[in-house]
Amino acid sequence: MKAALGSVVVVVAVLVAGSVSIRAAAPQTTAITPSDSSLDKKIEKKLHASSLRKYNIKVDVDNGVAKLTGTVPTEVDRRRAAQLATMPGIARVDNQLIVDLNAGRTQGTTGSKIEKGAEKTKEGVEKGTEKTKEGLGKAVDKTKEGAEKGWEKTKEGASTAADKSAQGLSKAGEAITDTWIKTRVKSKFIGEDLLKDSDITVDVNDHVVTLSGTVMSAAGRARAIEEAKQVEGVHQVIDKLKIGPKK
Repeated sequence: MKAALGSVVVVVAVLVAGSVSIRAAAPQTTAITPSDSSLDKKIEKKLHASSLRKYNIKVDVDNGVAKLTGTVPTEVDRRRAAQLATMPGIARVDNQLIVDLNAGRTQGTTGSKIEKGAEKTKEGVEKGTEKTKEGLGKAVDKTKEGAEKGWEKTKEGASTAADKSAQGLSKAGEAITDTWIKTRVKSKFIGEDLLKDSDITVDVNDHVVTLSGTVMSAAGRARAIEEAKQVEGVHQVIDKLKIGPKK
């Protein structure tokens, strides 16, 4: 009888101990796993905070697997994106990024539209430049033609004016005639020491001066010729002077 009672006591003790163990374990809680959408946002936030924000990188998290798609310019950027996507809650990174040197220059459809718009703008500018160039070419031709005609008229007028000046007025405003030249040449000889005791005849025909007669020396003859050349309106001096005493 005592043995039976002892067995009952042991069974009760075991049951009580098991109940205590179950109650003690009850307060434990299971760790909360971040949702895929929250992981999406965290990865995108990290990418936008880095130098990779200017590239077209898309993030899609499914059952803890982060899939990266889009383009980056270098392999270093590709690896960098994978590192930023690695965080608690991500079991694996499926890096499908494509390395493209043109990445970042165009962004999706918007980039394509911008590029097309730029091409059209460039084409329009080139056409406008060609038309402007063509118009400028015609304007330059007309200007050149007008300038040439103007130059011809100016040249003609200048030539006429030069002829008139040669045959017209002296600096003092006097009419330059053969008689006027003859008088001026003779006046140049007066008072010249090298021409003392000389007998010089001056003839002028159509602004050409002819000196004849005698001078006392070669130096006197040179001086007479030089003085005659310096007179306004003289085109040429013909030397017929002889060296010798006055006749």
